Amino acid sequence: MAEQQDWLGLSGTVCAVTGGGGGIGRAVAVTLAAAGARVAVLDRSEGPAHETAGEIIASGGSALALACDVSDRGSLETAAARIADTLGPCGVLVNNAALLRPGPLADLPLEEWNALLAVNLTGCFLAAQVFGAGMRAMGRGSIVHIASIAADHPQGFSGAYSVSKAGVAMLSRQLALEWGPQGVRSNVVAPGMIQTPMTRSFYEAPGVMAARCAVVPTRRIGQPQDIADAVAFLASPRSSYVNGEAVTVDGGFTRGLMNLIPRPGYEGAAR
Repeated sequence: MAEQQDWLGLSGTVCAVTGGGGGIGRAVAVTLAAAGARVAVLDRSEGPAHETAGEIIASGGSALALACDVSDRGSLETAAARIADTLGPCGVLVNNAALLRPGPLADLPLEEWNALLAVNLTGCFLAAQVFGAGMRAMGRGSIVHIASIAADHPQGFSGAYSVSKAGVAMLSRQLALEWGPQGVRSNVVAPGMIQTPMTRSFYEAPGVMAARCAVVPTRRIGQPQDIADAVAFLASPRSSYVNGEAVTVDGGFTRGLMNLIPRPGYEGAAR
């Protein structure tokens, strides 16, 4: 029975979740805590981080809230030291912090390009370096990066977003190659259309929810919990032979792209 209750094998594991103040990050933090992990909730805004940690603690879990800017190595090092002193050595890092800023590439200001890459890509690199050092010293650890289907399918007029997520996917593969021999795994979860505070405005527009659901084979838009469940698996020892991979969580959307092309006579009966 005890083995079934800790099926993921995460009980007592210290997990750091960046961007844990809301949306996908909050769902990930709460899910890891429910599996018995001790969770450090990192967010640029301290208030949302405390809200997530408070939710975990109210449910009987263990959590620490910290303000942290992932684009600043010093901020990450301070957070890592506090986590080690308070919770213990970190065995799991979830690189989730990200920005989404619209803009056409033709006239995208360089400062906008750099600002997004500093968080979405460089932030993942810096966090991996800072937390990965301890993992490599222990000879074990798991890093899970939140990328996007936009890494393989460019999302137009979204500035550097797709470029940043493509970089995250390659960063993860390279980390897997270099750190795998030292016991540290690196994998990606690539969300499709997920309803979060960052994308809420999309779904408030009339007809958008129905139109988006119609092109997803499972006929629904994903929720943060869908991503959190995949992250928990990759973070856990249950995925110990999975390294350098990307798990797409999009309800089958990217597998149905060819079905979006009109082909008279091949529409099929299912709707």
